[in-house]
Amino acid sequence: ILYLCVIRGCLAWLWVALDAKLLDGNCARVSSRRWLNLQEYQSKKLMQESGVTVQRFYVADNSPDALQAAKRLNAKEIVLKAQILAGGRGKGVFNSGLKGGVHLTKDPSVVGELASKMLGYSLTTKQTPKEGVKVKTVMVAEALDITRETYFAILMDRACNGPVMVGSPQGGMDIEEVADKSPELIFKEVIDIFEGVRDDQALRMAANLGFKGPLERQAADQIKRLYDLFLKVDATQVEVNPLGETPEGQVVCFDAKINFDDNAEFRQKAVFAMDDMSESDPTETEAAKWDLKYIGLDGNIACFVNGAGLAMATCDIIDLHGGKPANFLDLGGGVKEKQVYEAFKLLTADPKVEAILVNIFGGIVNCAIIANGITKACRELELKVPLVVRLEGTNVQEAKRILSESGLPIVAANDLDDAAKKAVAAITRK
Repeated sequence: ILYLCVIRGCLAWLWVALDAKLLDGNCARVSSRRWLNLQEYQSKKLMQESGVTVQRFYVADNSPDALQAAKRLNAKEIVLKAQILAGGRGKGVFNSGLKGGVHLTKDPSVVGELASKMLGYSLTTKQTPKEGVKVKTVMVAEALDITRETYFAILMDRACNGPVMVGSPQGGMDIEEVADKSPELIFKEVIDIFEGVRDDQALRMAANLGFKGPLERQAADQIKRLYDLFLKVDATQVEVNPLGETPEGQVVCFDAKINFDDNAEFRQKAVFAMDDMSESDPTETEAAKWDLKYIGLDGNIACFVNGAGLAMATCDIIDLHGGKPANFLDLGGGVKEKQVYEAFKLLTADPKVEAILVNIFGGIVNCAIIANGITKACRELELKVPLVVRLEGTNVQEAKRILSESGLPIVAANDLDDAAKKAVAAITRK
């Protein structure tokens, strides 16, 4: 069971979604969670800078500026969109009473009033917390008619050792649903990382998406520009849904989601500087500063573990013994004493935490470093909840000596199962 838990944990931590129906054959679509999330207008700005065709738009953080932006667009129809990092905005509700985070109007004069009911208010959608997310900016854009919607994406795929193009003439909807019901409408092209997107590939994809005549060449050009953007910003995915066709004969990227490779942050400083952390969980944001992988849960037993799979297994075994984990916390491999201390600060700051379970299986992690960090944290933070520690691996005997001679009320555990039992028992006794 433990090995299965570890395997499941490794997969869970990678946040992998294997949509085999979307990229069947030798490739599998892989989408992993990334820390960097951009607002819609930020993604469109990046696309503009790479020559990708998007709607004309402005961004405003107050209603007078939104009104002026609407007038400046001089468009037949205007779309006003609340900017938050969540889907389902169109069906969302504001605590101001306004329904819908996306509004269409042909009258520029009402944009200011609509914006006044969005800005500074919380928007609740199916993807936000119950209390919603406060809207700080709105995007005022030209609304274009769409004759036809298609789906297009470029994403990294391990099985193909590089990027893959995925497209469908059925856009503007859940692409997984299309793949499930009409797999013959999903097309893919494996991109040679050295050659890039060839003209014949771009034209073939454009034709498969249903673009005809001059629009086929125009769509192929947009596809190549999107790949240039993909490389330029070190993306792991650029998804356009829909890639649409207008009555005026223009191919436009109407909506886009861009995922980035966090390992490229050192050379993508301008992109990562755009990250709006205000919508992120404060504890997760603080943990990221110390290179700790933290996700808050609803339980009362804090987990302090090295390794994603082991962390998930720890959560599972706590639950198996009748307890509830308060968090997922992965220290990683190159942990230092300071990180151990900061991790304890995060855990003890959570008022739900009634016990802490430390589960370290030291390979490249030195157990003595963990032990020193634990004792320092316990003393300086005046730990008031039960602490159960299971250590195994590199320098474990020295680590156990440090803990035993510390004089601190630390409960030692022989293995993971024993640690989980003792942590749950500590809660029960309280």
